[in-house]
Amino acid sequence: MNTKDQQGMAKKRLAVLVGCNYPNTRNELHGCINDVLAMKETIMSRFGFKEDDIEVLTDEPESKVKPTGANIKASLRRMVGKAQAGSGDILFFHYSGHGTRIPSVKSSHPFKQDEAIVPCDFNLITDVDFRELVNQLPKGTSFTMISDSCHSGGLIDKEKEQIGPFSVSSNISPDMETTNKTITSRALPFKEVLDHLSSLTGITTSDIGTHLLELFGGDAGLKFRLPAMDLMDLLETMTARERHVDSGILLSGCQADETSADVGVGNGKAYGAFSNAIQRVLKENEGALKNKQLVMMARDVLERLGFHQHPCLYCSDQNADATFLSQPYNGF
Repeated sequence: MNTKDQQGMAKKRLAVLVGCNYPNTRNELHGCINDVLAMKETIMSRFGFKEDDIEVLTDEPESKVKPTGANIKASLRRMVGKAQAGSGDILFFHYSGHGTRIPSVKSSHPFKQDEAIVPCDFNLITDVDFRELVNQLPKGTSFTMISDSCHSGGLIDKEKEQIGPFSVSSNISPDMETTNKTITSRALPFKEVLDHLSSLTGITTSDIGTHLLELFGGDAGLKFRLPAMDLMDLLETMTARERHVDSGILLSGCQADETSADVGVGNGKAYGAFSNAIQRVLKENEGALKNKQLVMMARDVLERLGFHQHPCLYCSDQNADATFLSQPYNGF
């Protein structure tokens, strides 16, 4: 049953869930599809999402719609297009797959690196793409993003850091639970991304934008399609809009300079460490949890299990204290 806001309008709960395992490639992962299928069950049973309002994109061989960069962005745009102003609609995006960092194209940050997720076709979706998406949200709606990927901290450009980098080294030894399991990083170094794209374009240049534009044209990310000055103007416009409303909520699997773990346990039960930590926290705490509570509890789970990654939270002060996915009380 849809919940309602104070004006009695039906509140929609919409989701896009993306899992990229990159099967039969040198970058193969094993837990990403399991992550989003588990999340689908959770948001339906606990948070009131309807199956018809959930779009799942995976790169299983039998999948009819693969999680390419263009397909992911199209799914996100469709979800935003269904949201209505003043409705309190809840929009949710869970991404599980590789992440990477690329040299910043912002003239003011010549040595800074920017964050991106890596769809199955390597058509990178960057922090600016997510910022543009959030700024298109109708007033009174929210967009919650979980990214279980490497370098995921900061994936919504200019989002306010609420729970940030963790610099204290932990000496906790891994629990027996993580022993004898295969742990793979969900990181794709910039050079590997560049080498892969170069092999497809046949162009010799270290400018990743050149390759992405050659391969994907108008489907490439904003950072690569817009000239530097136009991009800076866009970001300034976005910043101005943020002063009025910012509905983006990012729960990242790690901080921007860290990697996230993909854990293989055999029998098809592989998972992402962060996604699994969230599932554990939700299972152990049936009541509503604030966004910042969920992130800190997931961080504690990962530390207890010996994983060296530290989830972060990026959102407004108000949304830090908001209930994760506005969990309905007894379904109403």
